[in-house]
Amino acid sequence: MNKNKKFILWFKDLSKNDIPLVGGKNASLGEMFNQLSKKKINIPDGFAFTTSAYWHFLEKNGFENELKEIFSKFDRKSIKSLQQTGKKSRDLVLKGSFPLDLKKEIEQTYVELEKKYGKNCEVAVRSSGVAEDAPKDSFAGQFETFLNIKGKQDLLKAIKECLASSFNDRVIAYREEKKLSHFEFALSIGVQKMVRSDISSSGIIFTLDTETGFPDVVLINSIWGVGEMIVQGQVTPDEFYVHKPTFKKGYKSIILKNLGRKTKKYIFAKKSGLKEVGVQEKDQLKFSLSDKEILTLARWSMEIENHYGKPHDIEWAKDGKTGQLFIVQARPETVHAQKNQEGRSFKEYKIKETKAPVLTGIAIGDKIGQGKVRIISDVSKISEFKKGEVLVTHMTDPDWLPAMRIASAIVTDEGGKTAHAAIVARELGIPAIIGTKKASQLLKTGETVTIDCTQGLNGRIFKGKISFEVKQYDLDKVPKVGTKIMVNIGAPDIAFKTSFLPVSGVGLARQEFIITEKIRVHPLALYHYKKIKDKKVKKEIADITVEHEDKREFFVKELAEGVAQIAAAFYPREAIVRLSDFKSNEYENLVGGQLFEHKEENPMIGFRGASRYLDKDFEPAFEMECQAIKRARDIFGLKNISLMVPFCRTIEEGKTVLALMKKFGLERGKDGLKIYVMCEIPSNVILAEEFLKIFDGMSIGSNDLTQLVLGVDRDNAQIAYIGDERNKAVKHMLRETIKACRKKRKYCGICGQAPSDYPEMAEFLLKEGIESISLNPDTVIKTILMLAKK
Repeated sequence: MNKNKKFILWFKDLSKNDIPLVGGKNASLGEMFNQLSKKKINIPDGFAFTTSAYWHFLEKNGFENELKEIFSKFDRKSIKSLQQTGKKSRDLVLKGSFPLDLKKEIEQTYVELEKKYGKNCEVAVRSSGVAEDAPKDSFAGQFETFLNIKGKQDLLKAIKECLASSFNDRVIAYREEKKLSHFEFALSIGVQKMVRSDISSSGIIFTLDTETGFPDVVLINSIWGVGEMIVQGQVTPDEFYVHKPTFKKGYKSIILKNLGRKTKKYIFAKKSGLKEVGVQEKDQLKFSLSDKEILTLARWSMEIENHYGKPHDIEWAKDGKTGQLFIVQARPETVHAQKNQEGRSFKEYKIKETKAPVLTGIAIGDKIGQGKVRIISDVSKISEFKKGEVLVTHMTDPDWLPAMRIASAIVTDEGGKTAHAAIVARELGIPAIIGTKKASQLLKTGETVTIDCTQGLNGRIFKGKISFEVKQYDLDKVPKVGTKIMVNIGAPDIAFKTSFLPVSGVGLARQEFIITEKIRVHPLALYHYKKIKDKKVKKEIADITVEHEDKREFFVKELAEGVAQIAAAFYPREAIVRLSDFKSNEYENLVGGQLFEHKEENPMIGFRGASRYLDKDFEPAFEMECQAIKRARDIFGLKNISLMVPFCRTIEEGKTVLALMKKFGLERGKDGLKIYVMCEIPSNVILAEEFLKIFDGMSIGSNDLTQLVLGVDRDNAQIAYIGDERNKAVKHMLRETIKACRKKRKYCGICGQAPSDYPEMAEFLLKEGIESISLNPDTVIKTILMLAKK
């Protein structure tokens, strides 16, 4: 040990260059305290117990030889041996006493902190490993943390507990895996004034999307009380996404606000530490941050990311006494940083299963895992766990790490996207499904399961071993072709991942998925909610819209956010959003739909598209739809959204719809708004030049166009074989549409199924000079490769 080095350093004396002395966590706090406080980012003050102090403690107690003796009997292949080695090492350290010079310096420094924050001020005592939060060696969450520590005696006790945590089972296992020495690795400890988040809120921020690595968003998670509850996965936090590019332009770009399940929280216990209490029902239904606070945290996190030049994982807290927000920790994001170093690639999974899953939850990662289930009810039983099994439990904490490392997949009953199990699964690259609620009850030890995390956030668990294929493409080697390739997308949850495909934008964003999956209620049932007399329907709507007194606002919010996720994912590339195109039987299936829909013999060619928008009874629903689009464009700043009118039978209908949209705030040409018409009815082709006088272009819906050209009801399985887009008559219509658009110099694309299903159709369209071909995500790369050969 170098005796010239100090045992204690204040944050003001530290910078990002001091990792060898105080570890990544404390070095970052010092850097932010010194550099970012100038930008009005609030950082609570504190000090760091240095690695010099760690070695001094071990040396004065004569522990080094005893620790080497304990480790000489360690069998790294045995979880039981790991547990025994860890316990003996920790017990040894806890028996030690502080050298007098070190004890005196800790006490004096705490007294100085009291002068700033008051007698017996509450502090957080956190361990900070020297290799912690390095791009390849992240010790985050593996050491002990002690919160709400007050007074010198409790502080000394907490510091000693932190020192002992250098030999936690999970830390030993991690060092073994990373081939780090147990006797050259030192520990620092940070002591920081605690923010009174126990009477307010706190949470975690990532400066990218945690599941996909999409860089253009800030993800903020928030709960009531002290943030430790998030990591433990005991509650589902409120979730907010802020879109960076439009936020930088001055827009209030909170593109997603999801209310969490915040049923309990941690508050300060009287003496020290935390205690768990329930959250009042009225607060469970409230967001734990205001829009202004969300945007403040987003700005701060972007400043932190810019300062360090890399994505960050940040902890924040709000002081319930002063109302001030604080950043209390920041560390480099390690999972996607590592992936980015491995090059630009895109993995495509195809799972061969049509039956329904036995369980669903939140998918973590984008892989598929398989293995035999091992239900572990308590961490004391993890020695039963065998390599390659699927770990199923209620929830995890850092003590579960030895078992998690050897699992083929992880499944928990509780937790959200930032629960411990989710964070570790991402870091380890293991598929996980979080928050299933009942996996540990429904699944049985020994049965084989398949864990599917390839469908966006919709994690699926199947019984048995399901076959699947994986293809990986090097995106830097994907060739260019002679037309714009765009993508069809309906589910907002897969938008961020899909944005990495080599496409020019979104040729078709369908609203139907958002309405069916996220809203689930007929728009007129929401508009007329107070007038509904059916008690059962009214209760079902009330349950779905529980956080919204204004049911119309629920529809506008959910639709605006769903559309915004898709548009933000591809920004500034164009995202063509088709206005709602439900048929009457599909609308009828929504909650409350039977109250507002009439039976039709053939809904496919009935009351849909433009004619529905112009109906006086349906007009209020269309107005809410326009309000949602307007919010995404004007409030969130997503001017890359273009619109498309489906099933527009006549020129008169087209003109009237455009006039109605203008009345509702969506004026063609204003702020660059483009409005296209779907070309899916023979009249659209025959009168193409007339339609192109009032619209900005055409997008061909080849499914409907085929049905109407050939006189085939595409819902009728008996004659489905006739409905083939490759038919000469259909190809003639496609050719005429492309020709008309080229003549008028207007946009012409295709968003129908044909080029996704039939490579020869993509080749035909390319030859005819179509401006863009929009494909389903799973056919984009193979179609590009096929066209590049022609």
